[in-house]
Amino acid sequence: MFNQKNNKKKKEVIAYIHTHWDREWYREYEVFRLRLVRVIDNVLEMLLNDKIPSFYFDGQVAALLDYLELRPEKEDLIRMLVGQKKLFIGPFYCLVDEFLTDGICFRKNLEIGLKVARDFGCKNYIAYLADTFGHSQNVPEILKEYGIDKAIVWRGCGDLPSEFIFNGVNTVNLVRGYFMDIFSSDKDIQGKADFLKSNLDKIAEKSGDTLLLPIGADHLGVPEDIAAQIAAVNLLLEDYEIKLGSPFDYFDKVKFKHKHNNELRDNSKTFILQGSYSSRMDLKQLNAKCSYELDLADKLQYNFGDNYSNVIEYAYKLLLQNQAHDSICGCSTDAVHEENKIRYKKILQIADTIFNELTFNQPEDLSISFKYADKYKILEAERTVVDPETEQIISKRKGFPKSLLYDTNKIPVTEDYTTIYTVIKEFNKDNSESDLHADDTNIFNSNIRLEIEDGKLNVYDKAKCYKNFIEFVRCNDKGDSYNFGPVKGDKYETAEIKSAKVVLDGPLRMVLRVKTSFFNVDIMLNKRSKLINMKFKWLNLLTNKLWQVKFNLSKPINEVHSEDMNLLIMRKFDSGYDIRENLPTKKGIEVKTNTAPMQRFVWTQGCGFITSGLTEYEVKQNSLHITLLRSTGVISNPKNPARTTPAGPPIETPALQQLGENSAKISFGFFPVKDWANYVEEIYPQTILF
Repeated sequence: MFNQKNNKKKKEVIAYIHTHWDREWYREYEVFRLRLVRVIDNVLEMLLNDKIPSFYFDGQVAALLDYLELRPEKEDLIRMLVGQKKLFIGPFYCLVDEFLTDGICFRKNLEIGLKVARDFGCKNYIAYLADTFGHSQNVPEILKEYGIDKAIVWRGCGDLPSEFIFNGVNTVNLVRGYFMDIFSSDKDIQGKADFLKSNLDKIAEKSGDTLLLPIGADHLGVPEDIAAQIAAVNLLLEDYEIKLGSPFDYFDKVKFKHKHNNELRDNSKTFILQGSYSSRMDLKQLNAKCSYELDLADKLQYNFGDNYSNVIEYAYKLLLQNQAHDSICGCSTDAVHEENKIRYKKILQIADTIFNELTFNQPEDLSISFKYADKYKILEAERTVVDPETEQIISKRKGFPKSLLYDTNKIPVTEDYTTIYTVIKEFNKDNSESDLHADDTNIFNSNIRLEIEDGKLNVYDKAKCYKNFIEFVRCNDKGDSYNFGPVKGDKYETAEIKSAKVVLDGPLRMVLRVKTSFFNVDIMLNKRSKLINMKFKWLNLLTNKLWQVKFNLSKPINEVHSEDMNLLIMRKFDSGYDIRENLPTKKGIEVKTNTAPMQRFVWTQGCGFITSGLTEYEVKQNSLHITLLRSTGVISNPKNPARTTPAGPPIETPALQQLGENSAKISFGFFPVKDWANYVEEIYPQTILF
């Protein structure tokens, strides 16, 4: 391994062959799966005949299972190659996004993935997260729970070295990314050597004497002459010697010293595509609903004897398939996302059926679907008479009683089709009178009040008044599924308050409907609650727009706490930063933003906000913006002002505009940040049901 010209020792480059497998993206799942069959057929043949020493199967077993459904006769061969450490699989079931999924789903992803990988004989694992759009600081702790002490990442690393310790996990930064398809190109060997030298020089700046080089790309097969090409290139490389191996070989050789204990969302070197937090908000909301209800069904069936474990796992597989980064991020074709919606509907059908089968014959006070602060509970009742002291009808629908639908010894008939009432019921009544009041300008209780005054929405936390606290704003968006595209000099349009009226009046719950020039907003408040709930519903007829709810606070916002993997993290912000004044001009740059992802909760300056699938917030001066909808119409816009290089194909996606009916929900209140989990646990089911 010496350069004959200067007798200088060449640096060792460990190259691993892989394919990055998006189950669905710019083509649909079944289309990509047929390509997967062709790619893996060839890989297995090359492994069997020692044309390549090993193959890394992208860290996920879903692609392997997809392959075996169509090639079941290959299972024994795959088991043999895994046992021989020629084929590396797992530990994940699917490569899910880290910011748009919660800790429960991330753990399920590992549990299912590890179960499959271990069944095939795999014993060693790397948390392979090469294309995730940034990395959660809480993921390493989850990895350690499952005995995984290695990770590979790329996006969001900024200037970190090739090897670092990420919150206690030895982690490799793919300095030049996982996308290295030079050996599949039409360049001659000299051209390939020149290209590799340029990239290896950049990797070497962040590495020691050993470098890691991925060989492969999205949905890419392996060239038949890969070994011969590498041998030919090595003759032309003066400073490097490429050897085929596996990522495990690299981990065995290098030392990990530098520590990084924060999240990885630095986009100065690589795109993190943060507009995906708000792309296709309908999917985000379905995902939140499915995550919550499936977890609820799982806990319930466990308490009743664990008889649904197989169907729960099946439902989680469907959910995890939808949480792959090109799916939950909303940056695939319209056809892909239509299939996502079908999967979500299946998950909800399963979760709802499990719940109802387990509770249909329970006493009414036990067959409760959701709870609010252990004091107010929502239930469906066939009866029309309610106890005025403890109950209130809040809605009704036509349907069959659960006692018929879920009893296998009965079937409903036409005469059984009746009115089903949704009732809010107060338990452990303390004999206190209702403190609710609502009229055309107010809705309040003894803890919190919303007031309409001079066309502004003021909110009172007891005696403290937040003037003009809530505004509804929108602006132009010339972006795509990956990035919001701001227009320089563009001004926000603010909704005008038109009128308000009480639409639900009762001792336990009241609703004030506020009509604005954008949409109607239902403001809901429960007896003695500290949280105001807002439900938005409107017919969207506008394209290329960003819609937000703007909460105006008293001071510039420099620090925000938000939920990440079911834990609270803190982020710092430059409240004076203006994205429109910092649009990039050089090629390969993604603009820095003041937007960030969240799961259910965000908090700043004493105010907490709980959402149901609204996964993006933005800081502007003294205002916190929560995104309701971001509508664009293309996967990747080559002229996106926020990003000077395409992030994908410019395929038109009309459904991405989300024309037609849209809805969203936000709850808010004033409380110490330490109490955040209690408020989320209390109100989150309500945001789904209300």
